[in-house]
Amino acid sequence: MIGPRLSLGPISYYWPKAEVDAFYAMVAESPVDIVYLGETICSKRNQVRFEDWMAIAERLAEHGKEVVLSTLALVEAESELKRLRAICEQSRFLVEANDMGAVQLLAGRPFAIGHSVNCYNDRTLAVLAGQGLKRWVYPVELTRETLEQMQRARPDGVETEVMAYGRLPLAYSARCFTARHKDLPKDDCRDACIDYADGLVVNTQDDQQFLVLNGIQTQSAHTVNLLAELLAMRKLGVDILRISPQSEHMEQIIALFDQALRDSVDPAEAAAQLNALMPVGPCDGYWHGEAGMAKHAIA
Repeated sequence: MIGPRLSLGPISYYWPKAEVDAFYAMVAESPVDIVYLGETICSKRNQVRFEDWMAIAERLAEHGKEVVLSTLALVEAESELKRLRAICEQSRFLVEANDMGAVQLLAGRPFAIGHSVNCYNDRTLAVLAGQGLKRWVYPVELTRETLEQMQRARPDGVETEVMAYGRLPLAYSARCFTARHKDLPKDDCRDACIDYADGLVVNTQDDQQFLVLNGIQTQSAHTVNLLAELLAMRKLGVDILRISPQSEHMEQIIALFDQALRDSVDPAEAAAQLNALMPVGPCDGYWHGEAGMAKHAIA
């Protein structure tokens, strides 16, 4: 394999514990190199607890996976801060910080940052590297040209990861939109998110599938697909391609990425096959400097 390596991001949605366990049993046998674990959206999604995540992490490590523990993107309560401290204080696994509070707790030792930590220029990257940053996820709304500029100024020892497949994470709010949809208060949501394995699609007035409600997070309805850009990312020195999990077809999705990375299938051909496996359909606009939902180079 020439590279980049392949990673699987944290599950964005609220799945029952049995489904989470079955999913990671499949991942353990897959060709994924790096697996991110943990709840990043809402602490009320608590069927899988901290101890459960750590047990899953150990099983994946036994199968040769590099495991990274991911933190919440929005910390609002003391109980959430307590969990954040527990994640950051353990030394067994690298931590992916998803807000600056986690960065502060991790400063002085190696850590990664996710897409919800806004790192839009090489100066920010340099500051974070000085605090211990070893890996960053390129913000999904930036272009290939911006990545090229940042790669030229990237500090030594810092890996670049690009989200190459998944619904785009667009925004976070203190409000829970899924609970609101069911006319429930956020503090008594009754696990509303668990009814939507891939989030709740929102249509425009002209019936265009536009956004996805995922608790406090808003996502794109369309799935970004950058596998056809594999050659360009190799030239740019991208170290890791990230797949964001969805509820169906994950074995096929991982297999197509693996085949493209091993040069056993043309990346454009594999990307075209991916389009049929998405809940709504593909997009790649941000990468090309266009509207995010645009389909610039997708078959």
